[in-house]
Amino acid sequence: MRILVLTWRDLAHEAAGGAEVYTEQVTRRWAAAGHEVTLFAAAVPGRPDEEMVDGYRVVRRGGKLTVYRAARKWYAANGHGQFDVVIDMVNTVPFRAHQWIKDTPVIAFFHQTAEECWHFNAPLPVAVLGRYVLEPRWIKAYRDRTVMVVSQSTADALARFGVNNTVILPEGFEPVAVPQVQKEEKPTIVWCARLVPYKRPQDVVEAARIAREQIPDLQVWIMGGGPMLEELRKTAPAGVDILGRVDENDKIERMARAHVHVATSAREGWGLVVSEAAALGTPTIAYNTPGLKDSTMAAQGQLCPPEPAALAAFIVESMPRLQSEPFAPIPYGGAHSWDEVAGSMEWAVMEFLGRVPADAI
Repeated sequence: MRILVLTWRDLAHEAAGGAEVYTEQVTRRWAAAGHEVTLFAAAVPGRPDEEMVDGYRVVRRGGKLTVYRAARKWYAANGHGQFDVVIDMVNTVPFRAHQWIKDTPVIAFFHQTAEECWHFNAPLPVAVLGRYVLEPRWIKAYRDRTVMVVSQSTADALARFGVNNTVILPEGFEPVAVPQVQKEEKPTIVWCARLVPYKRPQDVVEAARIAREQIPDLQVWIMGGGPMLEELRKTAPAGVDILGRVDENDKIERMARAHVHVATSAREGWGLVVSEAAALGTPTIAYNTPGLKDSTMAAQGQLCPPEPAALAAFIVESMPRLQSEPFAPIPYGGAHSWDEVAGSMEWAVMEFLGRVPADAI
């Protein structure tokens, strides 16, 4: 197949995250299987407008806000008749490609909806406008269309906007070798994500402050870069180390040495770091929020109400068991191999196009 993937950024972008990893892992496997894949994304400083990456072509045009208009312009000049299917990767602001691509079937993919994240990521009144006017309008444009999603939470969220024809695909994970390290002598918590408001790292700091009243030697490692880094370093209490961005080996070792991983996002598509921790032999206590509840349950973790006091109570109650009872690493951390993900997504696209042989169903 000749496949065009429209996404706001590719893996070379400095702000690339889990959604971009998902797209890259799938597209390079499709390319290796013989498909002709083109990925259209926003421009990246220092990277060419077009290049081959892992067997697929990357075309870069526009910026954070203009990539959508740039996609239309590029397709009008280069896309007609060149593709068998277009995949519209929706990351808050959709391409709504089905409204302007008329010569090629278009199927959308949602990792998550934004909803309450608007209030963390945008100032008033933009946050209110985005949550209650713009995003509902954007999502409702996909009513009566087949869309792919990465979790039941995302399917449920879309259904509230009238998008009901969803295909739930598995989340993928590439396990690494579990390091031969011992758990810390002190009770230890690890948190790993970008330090941005909707991930709520400040909740971990506050939960640690409360929990240390009953576990005085509790230590917390907060790993990740982002705009909240310096503020958190200034206000972190004793026992809480704001490590910033660390190299991959250090991250993996610390996650394996900790007794529990905590996750506090307001919303995720899945929560890949939960799978990563479980694959390293560290269970998760997570806020019971969309996406995190899917990954945490798959990884045999615990869910708690989304507030620091509740998180602290779960830590205090669970830590003696977590220190005394080893948590066996879970293959793929409750997720699936990327080969399986790529195959499942290819099947969903083929079924959408009506190309699945009748005797294969």
